[in-house]
Amino acid sequence: MTMMKWENMTKWGAAALALGLMQFSTPAEAAGGKTLETVKQRGVLNCTGHDGSYLGFAEVNDKGEWKGMDIDLCRAVATAVLGDPAKLKIVPISWAQRWPSLQSGDVDIVIKASGGTLSRDTELGLQFSMSYYLGTTKVMAHKELNLTSLKDADGGSICIPAGTTQEQQVAAYAQKLGIKLEPVVIEKTEELEQAYFSGRCDLYAQWGPVLAIARIAKGKVEDHVILPDVLAVEPEVMIVRQGDDNWVDVANWTLSALLFAEQEGITSKNVDEMKAKPTSPQVAKFLGATPGMGKGLGLSDDWAYNVIKKVGNYAEIFDRDLGKDSPYKMDRELTNLWNNGGVLFPLVVD
Repeated sequence: MTMMKWENMTKWGAAALALGLMQFSTPAEAAGGKTLETVKQRGVLNCTGHDGSYLGFAEVNDKGEWKGMDIDLCRAVATAVLGDPAKLKIVPISWAQRWPSLQSGDVDIVIKASGGTLSRDTELGLQFSMSYYLGTTKVMAHKELNLTSLKDADGGSICIPAGTTQEQQVAAYAQKLGIKLEPVVIEKTEELEQAYFSGRCDLYAQWGPVLAIARIAKGKVEDHVILPDVLAVEPEVMIVRQGDDNWVDVANWTLSALLFAEQEGITSKNVDEMKAKPTSPQVAKFLGATPGMGKGLGLSDDWAYNVIKKVGNYAEIFDRDLGKDSPYKMDRELTNLWNNGGVLFPLVVD
């Protein structure tokens, strides 16, 4: 082989490699890894809200203020990065807008009762945090129909939120049971619930907590029954762009901080006392009394202290948004700590 031929092949090989890399590098991946820097420079975290009310998770109170579990998680991330839960912009979006809004950079993170699925990971180029809520998909029915399970509902109509995994879950479960259901697919939660409660649909398929909350909010607990069928179990996760490893680390450690604080008995009320007199070297590091909690994440060493002081631990968030201090009085069930009968656990602070 002559030198000229070898040089030409080398040039063609380099060009082919470059082209291959371009084909396998999506726009999201190319921009990956820069979100933390972008948020710091902007001074505000752009996080998802809801195009209406998603009671208990993202809703607006009578003062026009956002509240709910998803909103509090947005506040926790904003506090971890910027030191202040007020440095947060809630962007109201629909279910279908979640992924385009994230990929375009309109939002920095999706915290919107969203499940981690294979297609979202491999086809949409998304990346997930650990699960912050393990929810089941269930079905509510008008009590007057006298249904004991979903199998009794053959031929009935079912309200389903558009653009969600529930559409596929209902279809798959109905096929498994050998029944036919007429889907009524509506995007906005308020309109969907209006359709069900007005009698347009016999059934309402939703995430279990949302069904329980809707029944309570309408003051019609006795008129509606949540059927025993569990269509699916879905881990709700915080979602970022693929390739943004540092940013998903921030999301994971923010969630872990909420859980670790609960595990160690650290609350917004006693966090100053715990920082002054840590109960262990791990707690000292966690609260910034000794160094090392923030550097590797690109955060300050007192970021976790700020989160617990200004937002609270996981139990405090759950209680005020969904649990005993909320209008909904929900039990935590699976969404409890590992040492209290649940499935949630923090990462190890070492």
